[in-house]
Amino acid sequence: MNPQDDRPVNPATGGGAHPTRRDAKDAARQDEIRLETAAETAGGEVPPPAVPATTAGLGVGPGAEAPLMQRIMTGNALVAFLSVVLSLILGGLLIAVTDQEVASASSYFFSRPQDTIAAAWTAASSAYIALFQGSVFNFEGDTFTRMIYPLTQTLTVATPLICAGLGVALAFRAGLFNIGAQGQILIGATFAGWVGFTLHLPVGIHLLLVILAGMVGGALWGGLVGLLKARTGAHEVILTIMFNYIATNLVLYFLSTPAFQRPGSTNPISPQLDATAVYPPLLGASFRLHWGFVVAVLATVFVWWLLNRSTVGFELRAVGANPSAARTAGVNVSKGYILAMAIAGALAGLAGVAQVSGTEKVLTSGVAASFGFDAITVALLGRSSPWGTFAAGILFGAFRAGGVAMQASTGTSIDIVLVVQSLIVLFIAAPPLVRALFRLPAPGATRAGKGGSSTSTTPTPASTGAAA
Repeated sequence: MNPQDDRPVNPATGGGAHPTRRDAKDAARQDEIRLETAAETAGGEVPPPAVPATTAGLGVGPGAEAPLMQRIMTGNALVAFLSVVLSLILGGLLIAVTDQEVASASSYFFSRPQDTIAAAWTAASSAYIALFQGSVFNFEGDTFTRMIYPLTQTLTVATPLICAGLGVALAFRAGLFNIGAQGQILIGATFAGWVGFTLHLPVGIHLLLVILAGMVGGALWGGLVGLLKARTGAHEVILTIMFNYIATNLVLYFLSTPAFQRPGSTNPISPQLDATAVYPPLLGASFRLHWGFVVAVLATVFVWWLLNRSTVGFELRAVGANPSAARTAGVNVSKGYILAMAIAGALAGLAGVAQVSGTEKVLTSGVAASFGFDAITVALLGRSSPWGTFAAGILFGAFRAGGVAMQASTGTSIDIVLVVQSLIVLFIAAPPLVRALFRLPAPGATRAGKGGSSTSTTPTPASTGAAA
């Protein structure tokens, strides 16, 4: 111990005991604890404090298990996981309530309650087993190809969800609510489709140009929103809603013109893309999974690197955290808005390429389906982090792929999948409700102080809500 720590910092201070250097150090440690708590609760990744908090400073005591468990129990990942579990439970209850066998058994519930409970369990479990078989692994398949085919279907459906979700998540981290992924997918698919069926180029070069065209189309559509926000101050939510309508009707118009409409057809459908312009199968012709999934993985790695390892990503996160402070620090906020929306649009354009060049192989007005709107849910469930969005995209891909098999096998309506997805969003938007139901500690409520005593942290603006 340094004997100078007990000396007063400023003897001239009046009123009460003079503060010592030890007191100043303790106060600094408490500030570090509050900063760490705010970072955990905000839902995003922020740079560490200038002076790292040591184990002794946090008063953890022997062993590192306590802080690790505390971070797990108070972190956002556990809340997201429990939100999915709780939504599945409520969905199972809804399946049981609407099942005919359960309704018949409930008529004599008070005489034989076990029949009602057994019927409810059978209804819910059979539906979820069918959902698993249709999305992950079909253990009733007679060949290995048929066993793993559901998993490949899940990854195929998840590919555009991941790409579009990354675009929404990136905009979230920059402080922008991008709900225009639907329009960006359509414009990206239009650009990619036109290059795919109009140009006739060698293998490799043609597909590369299709991918670049889709990214350019999405970037232009998204960057225009960022430009309008930066120059006029218009809100991005209103802009993206209008741009979605414009993109939908613009694609319908294009498909009615000779430049896009298939010759000899009156339907709004384009010619087939050249074989050199489509994604090749990833696991062979027996599966629909294509190399677009590999592109989605690379896009996830790129977004992770951009946000956490690049100067541009740091500036985007700074703009999203506090535009005024970022502007004071010398960051060009207007440029950040334009760049964030352009990159987000390019990622959504990759989703359009995955659809038009991977799954559909033609351009139609419904090529985007509802992927652009589902991407918002994927980004929210993934807490706007790249790998969280990747996992959420696979989960929602499993819901979409397995819902058809569940309805075909058990007669359970596929709409129950939409109910479960909506419940997930509800619980993700209300983390205090999930913590209260599972009796989880509030983030930053208590911390082990010096000598094992608990220290309450002061609420901060960052701890009052989720980042999204």
